[in-house]
Amino acid sequence: MSLRPFHLAFPVRDIAEARDFWGRVMGCAEGRSAADWVDFDFYGHQIVAHLAPGSGDAASNSVDGHDVPVPHFGIVLAMDDWQALADRLTAAGVEFAIAPHIRFAGQPGEQATMFFRDPSGNAIEMKAFADLGQLFATD
Repeated sequence: MSLRPFHLAFPVRDIAEARDFWGRVMGCAEGRSAADWVDFDFYGHQIVAHLAPGSGDAASNSVDGHDVPVPHFGIVLAMDDWQALADRLTAAGVEFAIAPHIRFAGQPGEQATMFFRDPSGNAIEMKAFADLGQLFATD
């Protein structure tokens, strides 16, 4: 089965700030844009930063001993790509809400994960699996 690219629009407080973070820090190529929105290529998926000043903070849930922000979005990367991104974000001085680590170690669904926020406060989770077959594992 071939996955189709997803589309996600999310609020940002400043378009120039979003361009810097999503373009320079995250390494996402820019697509179409207007004064109040900009498309980015997020690992082959289309995300769109829409100017929406005043968007509020979100709730959280406890997962494997960490306070996980809700809502959040991200993508499942290959382990080497996940580590390279963690290194790039660390070098750029990005503050992690949940530092890069292995979640559910030794259990079904074991995964590498990290959480951070873009400059507008949108929560992003980037994860990777040593065994992609564990993506939906329950036992």
